[in-house]
Amino acid sequence: MFDSLQDQLQEVFDDLKGKGRLTEDDIRVAMRRVRMALLEADVSFKVVKSFVAKASARCMEADVLDSLTPAQNVIKVVLDELTSLLGETDARLNLQQGKHPNIIMLVGLQGSGKTTAAAKLAYLLKGEGHNPLLVACDVYRPAAADQLQTLGGEIGVRVYRGEGKDPVKIAKDGMQYAIDNLCDVAIVDTAGRLHVDEEMMAEAESIKAAVDPDEVLMVVDAMTGQDVVNVVETFSARVDFDGVIMSKMDGDARGGGALSIREATGKPIKFISSGEKPSSLEVFHPDRMARRILGMGDVVSLIESAVKVQQQEEEAEATERLRRMDLNLNDFLDMNRQIRKMGGVGKLISALPGGDKMMSQGQVDAHALDRMEVIINSMTKQEREKPDLINGSRRARIAAGAGVTVTAVNQLLKQYSETRKQVKKMMAAYGDFDERPGRKGRPKKGGKKGKKGGSRGRRMAMPGMGGMSLADLKKIQEMME
Repeated sequence: MFDSLQDQLQEVFDDLKGKGRLTEDDIRVAMRRVRMALLEADVSFKVVKSFVAKASARCMEADVLDSLTPAQNVIKVVLDELTSLLGETDARLNLQQGKHPNIIMLVGLQGSGKTTAAAKLAYLLKGEGHNPLLVACDVYRPAAADQLQTLGGEIGVRVYRGEGKDPVKIAKDGMQYAIDNLCDVAIVDTAGRLHVDEEMMAEAESIKAAVDPDEVLMVVDAMTGQDVVNVVETFSARVDFDGVIMSKMDGDARGGGALSIREATGKPIKFISSGEKPSSLEVFHPDRMARRILGMGDVVSLIESAVKVQQQEEEAEATERLRRMDLNLNDFLDMNRQIRKMGGVGKLISALPGGDKMMSQGQVDAHALDRMEVIINSMTKQEREKPDLINGSRRARIAAGAGVTVTAVNQLLKQYSETRKQVKKMMAAYGDFDERPGRKGRPKKGGKKGKKGGSRGRRMAMPGMGGMSLADLKKIQEMME
């Protein structure tokens, strides 16, 4: 998403950086190009007009034009205004501690992704320690309740379907079910229509009056473009929702809807979703999104993903092998799966400054991990545990089984060998091991101890993150925030 806008803004800023000093004419030309880029990204005309007026006024100030790096200051102004446009601060869910249940009601047009968003939100809340309940109040769309039941089963969340065709009664009964089953959050999935109509609005109002939700979230299809502003304004007037979930963020290269909502309606974007996986719903951070639009990456989110994966994936057996510096191909496969859980190579690269541009130019092979996993899975258990056994004939057999060339197998084994060397250096640098013959895997004498007396090997490093430990990642995260 935002690919087109990002490319055009990068061109504008690259031209400004090529000038030693900036004149007022330079600023006017640049802002005119920014204006066209925003309009082509399908941002609402009123929003574009306001944005460009504010940015132009700030760029014309003396402290920008007379500075040593005027181009950088212009970029800073656009970044600030873009962050303000998107909402400035994160908008969190208004969940009351100790209340059973907190009630979240989802509204929106048919096809916007409400049912899927409900399941994703339940998955996210479950991961935060809540016990959510999904309430199926869409009694019109065929198999809507079945879809929610299936999604709930996949993520291990209860679903209340109720009886009959009265969505208001189902919603009320669902709240009692949540109380009886100690669910602390109830997510109500309401019906939608292909377009806004009186019947849908009246039903949404009735459900809201019946259950008195703590949060009303509108699910919006990001591919709708600036037309979403009219829909959102109508819902806001009738249902008075509290925030927006932008779905299908990966389906549109323009992204005008996301840039228009906050300014046009005053309603914050609380979550964004890209992809079909339950884990694809993310809290929306305006400042991070603004940086990504300007090609500055989103390293903070990358670190958060790395920390989360590391916490989930540290296992005793793998840790012990790393202590002995005995990394095998099973560990190598686990490392690649960790990267996949963080969103894959594409998401990893796009989170870095300039990463989106590299992706769009085809400089990154997004399927490298898939091929790597296929090759390793074509090996025997013994070969994965003892890669040194893999001779020429075994490489030919593995290549045939994976449907790749022997060269691809050789490249993977070379990558594995290099990774093993890096892990060895990384662990030795932390003072964890005595590398003298016969003493591998043993803490050095006088080595620093942790709180429980263990060696510093407890500071497990995140593979592929430059040898940084969980503590290191958290420190960097705090600095960047």
